[in-house]
Amino acid sequence: MEEGPYKCVRDVNGTVSRVIRMGTRKSQLARIQTDYVAEKLKNLYPDVNLGIVPMSTIGDKILDTALSKIGEKSLFTKELENALERNEVDLVVHSLKDLPTTLPDGFTIGAVLQRESPYDAVVLHPKNSGLTLDSLPDGSVIGTSSLRRAAQLKKRFSHLEFKDIRGNLNTRLKKLDEKEDYSAIILAAAGLKRMGWETRISQVLNPEDCMYAVGQGALAVEVRARDSDILEMVSNLHHPETVLRCIAERAFLRRLEGGCSVPVAVHTEVKDSVLSLTGAVYSLDGTDCLKDTMEASITPGNQAEESADFQHVGVTALNVPQFSQVAAEKLGVALADLLLSQGAMEILTTARKLNDAR
Repeated sequence: MEEGPYKCVRDVNGTVSRVIRMGTRKSQLARIQTDYVAEKLKNLYPDVNLGIVPMSTIGDKILDTALSKIGEKSLFTKELENALERNEVDLVVHSLKDLPTTLPDGFTIGAVLQRESPYDAVVLHPKNSGLTLDSLPDGSVIGTSSLRRAAQLKKRFSHLEFKDIRGNLNTRLKKLDEKEDYSAIILAAAGLKRMGWETRISQVLNPEDCMYAVGQGALAVEVRARDSDILEMVSNLHHPETVLRCIAERAFLRRLEGGCSVPVAVHTEVKDSVLSLTGAVYSLDGTDCLKDTMEASITPGNQAEESADFQHVGVTALNVPQFSQVAAEKLGVALADLLLSQGAMEILTTARKLNDAR
């Protein structure tokens, strides 16, 4: 039966309950991530009925073009958000790094779950087993769809060549294993772990070699901001430390007006109630780089810093102190402003132009 915009079901005893419909991409990894969120919700709310609605996105359909060349900010999110807007689903599960730092009106990130490893990982062609990026022969081709990864690794591993590779995790691993085009590929460690393919990880890249993408490793649940009941439900999935780290990262990226088409990288840590953010911008070849680190106290208590705006760079975290969220957002903006004062916009503008011309 239907009741308003929400779908309801009646059990054998005649009891009517609402079905929470969860939108997701169709890929195997996206389904695994959505099932994980569903399990968390089911543990918190055993009586809730959950339904999963898989969809294809622009990023899933265009597989012969580098992500940075498509020119669409919401490659993996637009169709899911359209379904959310039409009340066809009640929430959407994303990899947070796929979500633009400015969301469409009426939407918010209602939950940011505890982060899996945010680092990048090297997956070697079977013939190169036992090697590392350092020990691969000169001219070895490394596959990556990320300008951020390529920019950092070109400078650090100048003896290697970097080439675009597209497709979901399954597709990219198949391209690596079944052809001789690539000596290795670079993937997010989080995705490999969630797929149960941790044994394929030959090397995890530390921040000195390759800082990660904004939000990498974290899952986000996007909802309609007006749905207070759904928002309250999913807010119990928030992991406070991950929330604050990702707010700082997203604020940094938004201030820089960055996205898939520019090489921007971050590294965050929380220690003794201090949030540390390292951020960097790169030229496409990695030769130009601006990088710095700033810190902020995230200890709640300074009421003068409380904010009436409960949404910070698209995140609504009802159970995380507002002071801490404000401090995290200000940290990201301050670090971006520092790099902008040193010439970051010139580096990013040149990177965009060169990428568009490729």
